[in-house]
Amino acid sequence: MPEPAFQPSPFVKTSDRETRRAYAEVHLCVALWGLTAILGRLITLPAGQLVAWRMFLVSLLLAVVPQTWRGLRAMSPWTRVCCGGIGVIVAAHWFFFYSAIKIANASVAVACLGLAPAFAAVLEPAIMRRRFERAEFLLGALSVPGVLLIAGGVPLEMRTGLFIGLVAAALGAVFTTFNKRLAANEDPFAATGLEMAAGAAVLGIPAWWGGLVVPAAADFVWLAVLSVACTLLPLVLWLRALRHVTAFGTLVLLNLEPVYAVVLAAICFQEYEQLTPQFYVGTAVVLGTVLLQPRLRGIGGAGSRRQNQPLGEQAVSDVPW
Repeated sequence: MPEPAFQPSPFVKTSDRETRRAYAEVHLCVALWGLTAILGRLITLPAGQLVAWRMFLVSLLLAVVPQTWRGLRAMSPWTRVCCGGIGVIVAAHWFFFYSAIKIANASVAVACLGLAPAFAAVLEPAIMRRRFERAEFLLGALSVPGVLLIAGGVPLEMRTGLFIGLVAAALGAVFTTFNKRLAANEDPFAATGLEMAAGAAVLGIPAWWGGLVVPAAADFVWLAVLSVACTLLPLVLWLRALRHVTAFGTLVLLNLEPVYAVVLAAICFQEYEQLTPQFYVGTAVVLGTVLLQPRLRGIGGAGSRRQNQPLGEQAVSDVPW
């Protein structure tokens, strides 16, 4: 069997200095991903066109990276098709996520996104064709009170945005699971480039026929920040950190992304004035279950054996790009 195009070695020797740097880079990645919701509110384009432009710019930038083309040449035709299909799901996920931001606000959209692990607990066993784990069911069950509290703390006019945000979370769980199944062993630059190009085509072609909006100067600047600083830069930093960090420690940091986003939304847009304390209590409950996820999945079985392993292909597919 040929070696996959991307396979970090689990035997890399790591110094304390390299480990500290790797965790700092992961923390920076999480902060940058938390910024995407804020940029989604700053950009005035409709959600569909915002996502189309983001995916187009990212795929364009990846097209100039030699590693992308090397990875594409190593891919089988079927894998390319699968990556394209995953890209369509990613486009739908981002479309609903940014729609939730436009209809409600960034805090509501990000709080919903925190439910993606609960959706994955239900969807992943079916998609991956593996045994259903009781610990994962517990993770989903613990999230339910948080969802009810969030819904009760959101004004009536934002309830539509809340529902759309839940759809975005479910789609996020779906594309992450398919990434694990189909694209995790491929070069991440090539897989990401194909996904971004497919998503840009699916959303961009209808937008072209219906009247594609050319971003204004301010929107283009924010789109560039979203594409470079919040997509490509974290990808590079994440891949560099993979050889020096453990899955357990990194998942804990990665699960802090919604916290960053909610705090930034409160600071930048004073969204706390639109939401009740009940919303934040519900968000804390949801995020608490997310932070418990590595421990719940580590109760016996393969999960506990994976916690202290250096991150590999599976962790790459967990990245919320």
